[in-house]
Amino acid sequence: MEHADVLIVGAGPAGSACAARLVAAGCDVLVIDQVPFPRDKPCAGWITPDVLARVGLDSATYAARHTLEAISAFRVGRIGGAAVDVDYGRVVSYAIRRSELDAELLRRSGARTDLGRRVCEIRREKGRWVVNGRWSAPVLVGAGGHFCPVARMLRGASAPEATVVARQIEYRLGGAALDACQIRPERPELYFCADLLGYGWCVRKGDHLNLGLGRRDPCALPRHVVAFVDFLVRLGRIAPPPRQGWHGHAYLVRRREPLRITGEGMLLVGDAAGLAAPESGEGILPAVVSGQRAARAILEPGGLRHYAGEVAGWLGHAPESRAPGAARTRVGLALLGQGWFVRRVVFDRWFLHRAGRPGPLGTGEARCISWGFSH
Repeated sequence: MEHADVLIVGAGPAGSACAARLVAAGCDVLVIDQVPFPRDKPCAGWITPDVLARVGLDSATYAARHTLEAISAFRVGRIGGAAVDVDYGRVVSYAIRRSELDAELLRRSGARTDLGRRVCEIRREKGRWVVNGRWSAPVLVGAGGHFCPVARMLRGASAPEATVVARQIEYRLGGAALDACQIRPERPELYFCADLLGYGWCVRKGDHLNLGLGRRDPCALPRHVVAFVDFLVRLGRIAPPPRQGWHGHAYLVRRREPLRITGEGMLLVGDAAGLAAPESGEGILPAVVSGQRAARAILEPGGLRHYAGEVAGWLGHAPESRAPGAARTRVGLALLGQGWFVRRVVFDRWFLHRAGRPGPLGTGEARCISWGFSH
């Protein structure tokens, strides 16, 4: 059996951020993941400068070897309707390829890895966690996303009303598709569903395009994806995308009543802890922050008792999870046509966190459209 100080199940940004802090403090850390790296990860793939700063990545150094598109503007509208442009005139975010970013963060963490192995069994034995009868440690971190086996063991099935489902594709543009693509690298485009239960996105990353849509409505997701793609093609924004290569994923958004994220010698981080922002669905920043705070909790005596409270304190309180009524939907759609609202609320508050830590704005106008979006 292979022993370590800490076992981390999941090698994404949450697991790597946790591992990096622990390794820097002298811990023997083993990161386990069911797939080899680099690997494809369904995700729109844009991050704020805060993410780069928190993981210690210099933008120029990273861009010399990997995709890093500077973002300074956004286009926002409704599927089937008009759109408005918001131009910041300076870099406020970056588009990345998750296959590159995740592999780089894992490499930089310095942790030992065992990749390409699925976790089938977790048990507690003499004060240690034993995984698959192969690995052992006194502390176990669940960082395996929505379907993390550690999270499943800790709390069972998740509440379906908090789950966002999405489908997306990231593909290389070439030939006629490249000539037809009107999505600018510095200006991602977002288009909300008419019922405000989700949105679609287009993010250009060099010669790659990431296209997807997410909702809190799994039954209606396929037809909304089709309608979104048809809308973009009719509008002349893109050529018809490939039929093959689409991936589905799911995650929990943060709820008013927090989920259980700690147990005896056990912590959950990132999507395994259900920390995605309820307004935007962003998960990378909460993943990094929770991973780093989990490491601090592991290193400090008695820290595990305070971890959940620290994470909740940083994230703030989630708004009440309920679908907007007809009147709220009309107001929300009207607000999406107002440039000031799109900039000050949708981006400054929900996506870029320029108004402070991520969390609800707390105004009636914001709550009209803050239910059920995905990233």
